[in-house]
Amino acid sequence: MLHIFDALRDLSLHSIILRLFLASIMGMILGIERSYRNRAAGFRTHMLVCIAGCVTAMTAIDLYIYQHIATDPTRLPAQIITGLGFLGAGTIFVTKKSTIQGLTTAAGMWTAGIVGIAIGAGFFEGGILAGFLVIAAETSLFGRIGKVQHLPDFRLVIHYGNTDALDNAMRYIKDHRMRIRNLQIESENDGNETAYTAVLTVRTYKKTDHTALINKIDDIQGVISVNEI
Repeated sequence: MLHIFDALRDLSLHSIILRLFLASIMGMILGIERSYRNRAAGFRTHMLVCIAGCVTAMTAIDLYIYQHIATDPTRLPAQIITGLGFLGAGTIFVTKKSTIQGLTTAAGMWTAGIVGIAIGAGFFEGGILAGFLVIAAETSLFGRIGKVQHLPDFRLVIHYGNTDALDNAMRYIKDHRMRIRNLQIESENDGNETAYTAVLTVRTYKKTDHTALINKIDDIQGVISVNEI
């Protein structure tokens, strides 16, 4: 650890001011990129979360060391980490095209709280370093490494009469380098025969003629009808 921070490990007035200042700055920096992208949680939310984590860690230290209260000093920070999970869940949503958005914002906000806890606990090096790594992860520095571009998902409703028809349809989709991300199947029995309905969420990594795809699947033996929704 860096020796320049050794004099600030104790909870003196100067140390408290520095920790709150660092937590404010780190939280603001972590949230600027999210604000730029018009996400639900921006720099003010990240700043508040980071400050809350910092104050919680300092309070736990003060209660245990200076107030001599017999308590577990890790209990308060642990509750913050758990609570941030529920707060982050509010930024995650599923779009009409069945894509999930908000995961990066939720993870960044959760990390901002932990960065605040680290700074509040006096682990300045870890908190600052982790903060800058989060910034790098959220920006274009690491954003394109290993990232596979894909087009928006689309959904197909396939009505068919036997399981072989669905198997052949799914095989055709996969053979054309498309991925089935979700599958829901329902069956109906009118007393004489059973009909099935499958709803598939399909992801493609190149421009695809949906009409041609639907026509090909519709030609498969056993398929009654195919529609895109």
